[in-house]
Amino acid sequence: MSNLSSIIKSIQDIMRQDSGVDGDAQRLSQLTWLLFLKVFDALEEELEFTQDDYQSPIPQALRWRNWAADAEGMTGDALLDFVDNQLIPTLGNLPGSIAQNPRAYVLRSVFDDTYNYMKSGHLLRQVINKLAVINFNRQAQRHQFNDLYEKLLKDLQAAGNAGEFYTPRAVTQFMTDMLNPQLGETVMDPATGTRGFLVCAIEHFRQPVQPPEQERLLQTAVRGVEKKPLPHSLCVTNLMLHGIEVPSQIQNDNTLSRPLRDYGRADQVDIILTNPPFGGTEEPGIEDGFPADLRSRETADLFMILIMKLLKDGGRAAVVLPDGFLFGEGSKSRIKEKLLTECNLHTIVRLPNGVFNPYTGIKTNLLFFTKGQPTQHVWYYEHRYPAGVKNYNKTKPIRIEEFEAEKAWWGSAADGYASRVENEQAWKVSLDTLRAANWNLDQKNPHVGEQISHDPDELLADYARLQTEAQALRDELKHILAQSLGAEMMVKTAASA
Repeated sequence: MSNLSSIIKSIQDIMRQDSGVDGDAQRLSQLTWLLFLKVFDALEEELEFTQDDYQSPIPQALRWRNWAADAEGMTGDALLDFVDNQLIPTLGNLPGSIAQNPRAYVLRSVFDDTYNYMKSGHLLRQVINKLAVINFNRQAQRHQFNDLYEKLLKDLQAAGNAGEFYTPRAVTQFMTDMLNPQLGETVMDPATGTRGFLVCAIEHFRQPVQPPEQERLLQTAVRGVEKKPLPHSLCVTNLMLHGIEVPSQIQNDNTLSRPLRDYGRADQVDIILTNPPFGGTEEPGIEDGFPADLRSRETADLFMILIMKLLKDGGRAAVVLPDGFLFGEGSKSRIKEKLLTECNLHTIVRLPNGVFNPYTGIKTNLLFFTKGQPTQHVWYYEHRYPAGVKNYNKTKPIRIEEFEAEKAWWGSAADGYASRVENEQAWKVSLDTLRAANWNLDQKNPHVGEQISHDPDELLADYARLQTEAQALRDELKHILAQSLGAEMMVKTAASA
């Protein structure tokens, strides 16, 4: 197989010559739907070999092998007309429900919001011919799929797509290892992105290698929802590359747009692994679907409410959240009160600066909790840089080996983590202390003296915290004033009557 990086680079170079493709994000979007069709066709070849009665949901003329595989096939205006007026419209409107025809459902979900940005049919043919040399035999070359996928992810990150950033592999693996999902349990990521947590869960399920009957169980063991088309398409493609034949359980939707009351038992899962978007706000009206006392426009806050709803009793969750959630007031305090009284928030791993560099310098935390029992105390573990490292960056990211100290300290949920001991990196805080602090989870390490930081990111975070606290005080004063004015008006009205 040719070097994948060089193939992808040559494809991108061809696309740069096309006047219709504007920027890295469009180039990646164009490559993604072409790659999806190529992968889908390769998987269909396997199914045709193993199933005598296999029927493709794609009309014969639109299958990759019948229009793209021939290097001397359609090109120029004929190819553009075919893609723009037949291929994409037909695939985006395939009939079939998720229950009756899940493969058609997956195809429709990918192509419902897909565009051909290229204006030159000759350049498009060149791109297709470059993809044709890739042999998508997933049994023999899965590691090369991963190489290809990582290259696509790096390109997506470099494109700065709508301010999105993605969870480092070491973090997703650590969170998955600590929750330890077992076959028979369902794992969900309600803000899936491009697949990181779900792939980690799939790989965890497959250790050790599962027999065929267990592999069938794995096909429906993960669920995800992603509202943006490009990450959704990348997620679906990658799950197919990881052996999920029909990833119909990955929806292109916004989990927050559905009112909280509409989620029932059928929607609940055993495990949630997620890094919900933070720092942004939802469109007006989304918060109306949540309880009045918990409402917030901030995306991460709403996801925390949703996560608690989607967990079964006894269900486990691991969530990435910024410092702002830990110290936030107002609705954040009420969300944290709900979390601590309805769930056992047994562990918060505090990550250092730079874990998400270069996408954000915001300090983050990993929250681990189990639904169904109130919190008695919260254990904190301060993850520190390894020796010789002052910050993480693109060339020196956080590594899974760095979490060995946490794993050795972790203990077992079966005995309530009784083996845990306090040390210079680990400490625990009682529920009473947190209640007295108005549910402030930003509890500093007592084993480290007061330190003055000159780090710009930390100073900005402190400024944001002070602004949040000031706004909360202003809101409280407005509420008191409104109540006072309301009472005064009632007295005057009564007197005039």
